[in-house]
Amino acid sequence: MIRSLYSGIGGMKNFQTKLDVIGNNIANVNTFGFKKGRATFNDLVSQQMAGASAPVAGGRGGTNPMQVGLGSGLSSIDTIDTQGSIQTTGRDLDLAIAGDGYFVLDDGQGNIGYTRAGNFYRDSDGTLVNANGFILTGIDNGPIVIDNAAGYDSYTISSNGEVLGIPSGDGDPVVLGQIQIATFANPGGLSKAGGNIFVETPNSGAPNLGAPGMDGRGELVNSALEMSNVDLSEEFAEMIVAQRAFQANTRMITTSDEILQELVNLKR
Repeated sequence: MIRSLYSGIGGMKNFQTKLDVIGNNIANVNTFGFKKGRATFNDLVSQQMAGASAPVAGGRGGTNPMQVGLGSGLSSIDTIDTQGSIQTTGRDLDLAIAGDGYFVLDDGQGNIGYTRAGNFYRDSDGTLVNANGFILTGIDNGPIVIDNAAGYDSYTISSNGEVLGIPSGDGDPVVLGQIQIATFANPGGLSKAGGNIFVETPNSGAPNLGAPGMDGRGELVNSALEMSNVDLSEEFAEMIVAQRAFQANTRMITTSDEILQELVNLKR
């Protein structure tokens, strides 16, 4: 009876965490490059009421163990790094990665971050940066600079990350730099740092840097952005399941409390 009370409390905490994860997913349904989360549970230690016994030759058969579980615990909060849908924007500096990989960003102080959000901008120096001013790095780990004063009428970005300046007249395009992307042995091990940024962790593995479209890296899609991989219908279904499970655990607590009250009332 007391065990059931504490099992219900533990279940409520777990499903509250699950609802928190679902709420964050729904809040980021329109966040570029967002990767949804998922909460999973595991059962806790079980109290052994009786052990298992082996069959006795010519005698009694074996018996199974008798155990009472002590509730559930939070097992993991996973990052689901499946591909989001790619939406065409028509903007030259919007980039999406079709496949594996992350854009590599430098905050200017040596701190490196990784993102799937490809909405980039030019600052006053012509350097490509994200919305927070983090510098998009190229193959040489340096910045990508598009300088209109160098005599280029326009520019374009190819699927392999080459930034091409289109000169005035009939000149050939000039490579201004090449965007690099990073892949990881375990992308689910990356840590979310806010601002659409992931950072490396000991369990993500070291980044494998290189050109898009090479060694298993995805290719770039110009004038497009990757949307969030959150599926609203799935999230609402999970929210209903979590809500009902939370209610069931609260009912377990009230039922255990009513039984305790009956025991107390035995002595009048």
